[in-house]
Amino acid sequence: MTVTNRIVTEDEADIRLDRWFRRHYPNLTQGALQKLCRKGQIRVEGGRVQTNTRLIPGQTVRIPPLPDVDKPAPLPPPDPMLEREIRKMVIYEDEHLLVLDKPSGLATQGGPGITKHVDMMLDGLRPEGGDRPRLVHRIDRDTSGILLIARTPGVAAKLAAAFRGRDVEKTYWAVVVGRPSPESGIIDQPLAKIGAGGAALVIAASRDEEDAASAKTDYATLDAAGKKLSWLKLSPLTGRTHQLRVHTESIGTPILGDPRYGGKAAHPEGFIDRLHLHARQLDIPHPAGGRLIVTAPLPPHMRETFRTLGFVPGETPTPKRVRGSGSSSKGRGPAK
Repeated sequence: MTVTNRIVTEDEADIRLDRWFRRHYPNLTQGALQKLCRKGQIRVEGGRVQTNTRLIPGQTVRIPPLPDVDKPAPLPPPDPMLEREIRKMVIYEDEHLLVLDKPSGLATQGGPGITKHVDMMLDGLRPEGGDRPRLVHRIDRDTSGILLIARTPGVAAKLAAAFRGRDVEKTYWAVVVGRPSPESGIIDQPLAKIGAGGAALVIAASRDEEDAASAKTDYATLDAAGKKLSWLKLSPLTGRTHQLRVHTESIGTPILGDPRYGGKAAHPEGFIDRLHLHARQLDIPHPAGGRLIVTAPLPPHMRETFRTLGFVPGETPTPKRVRGSGSSSKGRGPAK
């Protein structure tokens, strides 16, 4: 056994050292990795590193002898039913990423009382011999619509940086109870979380409260059924938990069917009692350059409500890649 050197690839940009080792040497424990780093046996560009050091493409990682740890553990085959289910959610895919249309009621990740979620289904999207796809962001369990998935750790890091850097444009559609006044504008309402775990609630807070976090949402009324119900376009300018649900409630128009916010006002008779909030469109910088714009069709319960109220959503645009020069090309979506 000898010391080896490996070069960090472009796809591994900004990946943490411990995650890089988990990818290449899955049987090496976190404790063993920490010990090797403390002793200086693992080095990057000749220098000492910690497990949370982030790597740059082209760097050389020094790897000491690691007996028997480079044999990857066998991966269990994905559940065929879950594989078929998540495959049906794919509305766009290329060699870098996938976009899912998540149904309302399906959690993004696990938690107390959650036995089924998107994250546990991602093995069904793993190419043979390839990486397990990774979640880039989350949407609420009761929210339907677009969910972005990275095929590799490097792509995940690039997309996560775009979300942190506010270089992502998110558009939601909602049906709310009442009619906003004014009909468009920016909701600038700080939020605070009370409680913990699954029972935690987010509330509108005063700016001088210690736990208050800045939160802003751009909104516009696209149509209305008198003053009873309205169709809103919502664009979060910050990314707080339950931001859209609390912001719409704070201006007196809770989202129809919201099980947590809005009280009885959110549950008028005559409509499907499910949250009417849909992640409609995502506009992101594509890891390979240019931008990607993907739109998700309305879920069945919102289509039914739209028909009842006479709202006309129009056709759902096909996915579109916009190149750096300004030209565009259609992305690959599944046959419908």
